[in-house]
Amino acid sequence: MVRFSLSTVALVCTASLASAFVLPQNAFTATTSTRSMVATTADDFTSEGAKKQIGNDSFLNEDLMARAQNGPGKVNKEKLKIGIVGAGLAGMIAAMDLADAGHDVEMFELRPYVGGKVSSWKDKEGNHIEMGLHVFFGCYYNLFGIMKRTGSFDENLRLKEHIHTFVNEGGHLGALDFKFPIGAPISGLNAFLNTEQLGLADKFHNAVRLGTSPIVRALFDFDGGMDMVRDLDDITFTEWFTQLGGSRGSIDRMWNPIAYALGFIDCDHISARCMLTIFMLFAIRTEASVLRMLEGSPQTGLHDPIIKYLEDRNVKINLKTPCREIVHEVDEEGKPTYVSGIKVGPKSELREFDCVVAALDVPGIKKVLPESFRKYPMFDNIYNLETVPIATVQVRFDGWVTEMEDDASMMNTSGDQSDGKGNGIDNLLYSADAEFSCFADLALTSPGDYYKKGEGSLIQAVFDERAFGRSNEQIVEDCISQLHSLFPSSKKLNCTWSSVVKLGQSLYREKPGQDKLRPKQATPVQNFFLAGSYTYQDYLDSMEGATRSGLMVADEIIARADGPNGLKAKARAKQEGAAFA
Repeated sequence: MVRFSLSTVALVCTASLASAFVLPQNAFTATTSTRSMVATTADDFTSEGAKKQIGNDSFLNEDLMARAQNGPGKVNKEKLKIGIVGAGLAGMIAAMDLADAGHDVEMFELRPYVGGKVSSWKDKEGNHIEMGLHVFFGCYYNLFGIMKRTGSFDENLRLKEHIHTFVNEGGHLGALDFKFPIGAPISGLNAFLNTEQLGLADKFHNAVRLGTSPIVRALFDFDGGMDMVRDLDDITFTEWFTQLGGSRGSIDRMWNPIAYALGFIDCDHISARCMLTIFMLFAIRTEASVLRMLEGSPQTGLHDPIIKYLEDRNVKINLKTPCREIVHEVDEEGKPTYVSGIKVGPKSELREFDCVVAALDVPGIKKVLPESFRKYPMFDNIYNLETVPIATVQVRFDGWVTEMEDDASMMNTSGDQSDGKGNGIDNLLYSADAEFSCFADLALTSPGDYYKKGEGSLIQAVFDERAFGRSNEQIVEDCISQLHSLFPSSKKLNCTWSSVVKLGQSLYREKPGQDKLRPKQATPVQNFFLAGSYTYQDYLDSMEGATRSGLMVADEIIARADGPNGLKAKARAKQEGAAFA
């Protein structure tokens, strides 16, 4: 084991402290303009709850977990009839809060299952199929609060060892090992200095670049460091990293696998803001880099408890019921002013609501928005958001793929090896030598639904756009071939089952310049709202981002529901006007 001496810590901390104040001349100017931008954004929200989800404080505000766990804390005097289009994570969480605030909520979902990009289902043989690989970072404060609220946090999440493992060709392992007696930022320094994933030269260049980054400033001035990160949305991570000493080797061997795992694009194309937001949290909060995975599938571990919570509060979820049209009024300029309802299902049945929430992903909202809505820049900007395609592959073997030290253990599938008792690596895995951004053996990490007695590994890997255009058969073949390259001993195993799920438009593409295009939850149309991880909140397009957006849209509706100019009063006036006419 490599020992990390206190003298090394002192040296690095001293160098980092010095570098924290060696900033580009325009750094403080950029910070000032960014702070103004953030303040203006906060003023655009009505509810105090939504305001707390944005700005620098939202990254460190652990009280957000309690807010998500306890609910909105308010029951409106007026009862709204609310229609939610989309039963993904954002839509369901918005429904939880709105139902708890006393409203009548009904949901409409295109698919035969809930969950959106976090969905899962069973095939005819009882295999659980997923639309992606879902990992819970320790800084998912809002999502953890929701899971505590539904009673699923303690029972349905499995804590992983505090290490991020890279698997290289030939079975060589590298790691960012955050296990250390002293927490962040020292544990992070230890992880980067001692990683086997980089050689000495790349470690040096890595330290030089990170030592001059906003991350170091944030250790002493979080607001200043975070404001600098916000100002880096117009350049790629590679451009930022190589400006002041970062090496190509570090990008190829370490940062690219992380970038692919975050947004399914590489460092040459991902926004520096996106990458540095995550690293900032890792540097400030020890728990941020801790990983958890579900006990089983997303449907079982995450969605079913939410569905029960909603059904207990009389929320109706209509599956296989797409929104065909948003029925709305326009002014003399043709701009939409009010949404009276939606047409849903195969017969385009008109359903009238006091307000409507479109809780969709990027391709979904682009399809459902009427052309007239594009007269408002907020809606028109959505059409400039790009998405990335992914292919989620599952391959089951008759042995344990990630067990490389003992062939007998690798081949042993006898007895009961449930509850993670099988042989291999029980954690999320990255690789710089494969086309899948990240992968895991779900029979080990999430055995509740994925372990099968008498079988071995169930590898789930996510391929990005480099492989998306290939046939499903070719993708499975490539996946197995690349697994054999990473785990040479696995060539002795046989694949017993496979599945490929392609999602042509998944996350919005976190390339430079996209952040400013994200719409807020409250819109220029007074009773029409948006939710989804692509909408404006200070986190990434992720499960935590979806959770934040769901809570924010609920807060915005609850804040607008009551009073003489509230949503209910306006709905009542519209109904009375229609009756009089």
